[in-house]
Amino acid sequence: MKQITRRAVLATAIAAGLSAVAPSANAAEFINVLTGGTSGVYYPLGVALSEIYGQNIKDSRTQVQATKASVENLNLLQAGRGEIGFALGDSVKMAWDGNKEAGFPGKLDKLRGIAGIYSNYVQIVASKESGVTSLADLKGKSLSVGAPKSGTELNARQIFEAAGMSYKDLGKTEYLPFAESVELIKNRQLDATLQSAGLGVASIRDLASSLPINVVAVPADVVTKIGAPYTAATIPAGTYDGQTADVPTAAVGNFLVTHSGVSDETAYQMTKLLFENLPKLTAAHAAAKAIDVKKALNGMPVPLHPGAERYYKEVGLIK
Repeated sequence: MKQITRRAVLATAIAAGLSAVAPSANAAEFINVLTGGTSGVYYPLGVALSEIYGQNIKDSRTQVQATKASVENLNLLQAGRGEIGFALGDSVKMAWDGNKEAGFPGKLDKLRGIAGIYSNYVQIVASKESGVTSLADLKGKSLSVGAPKSGTELNARQIFEAAGMSYKDLGKTEYLPFAESVELIKNRQLDATLQSAGLGVASIRDLASSLPINVVAVPADVVTKIGAPYTAATIPAGTYDGQTADVPTAAVGNFLVTHSGVSDETAYQMTKLLFENLPKLTAAHAAAKAIDVKKALNGMPVPLHPGAERYYKEVGLIK
């Protein structure tokens, strides 16, 4: 009996010791950064952010997760399976609205905003021999709109709807990544591609250097009809070989988003460190050159996280 009693006491002591150290073991702040495919813009920026947070947020452990980008990131955030993620503004708005057709099971009410970062430009490019020079000319033609329910494909749906068109007007709809779309155009198996990306995207540069192209305008009235978070923008002349004139189009902002379960202090630090380390982000990808704290709240589709709000009050963006 004495031996059993001693064992019981020892077990109790060990358990007490473990419970005593448990809080410190769990004190490490885990930050999972949700990005996109490894060949896109989100991933290198996410890697840089992860390093910045890991080095500057006390007791933090960081991880970068490659994903299918916007829609997946937002669903993961709602489920608490990430602390910060990249997403296109229209995807964020659809997530907040609970748009099931866009890939959201219901209203993602836990999403909270960190910052607007840089814009994607909707770039519709057709081979010159296709004869496509306007949105209306796409009727009966073949067009690649990006991966199904990707941020790019959601952009395509919005543009078509605002223009009074649908995929049914196309001769053929392909759901392909940028590079594959370009290869099909080069091989005369596809007429056009819609790509939502930064200006001078490598895939379209490659296409324009291989054969004559037309950059198709998205008129300002179509952009106005869609509304926020879309804005009218311009693809400047000379962005691509053979593009001799400015082309109007739509731009949609990219956002960093978190969720309501992230602590105010962590959200504050994630926001503050983002803007205090822009040179490192720009070194990771040139798209970060467009990140400007003065534009960080423009078109924000979801409520700000209180931690982010605290930072913007400190810098005078919010009174």
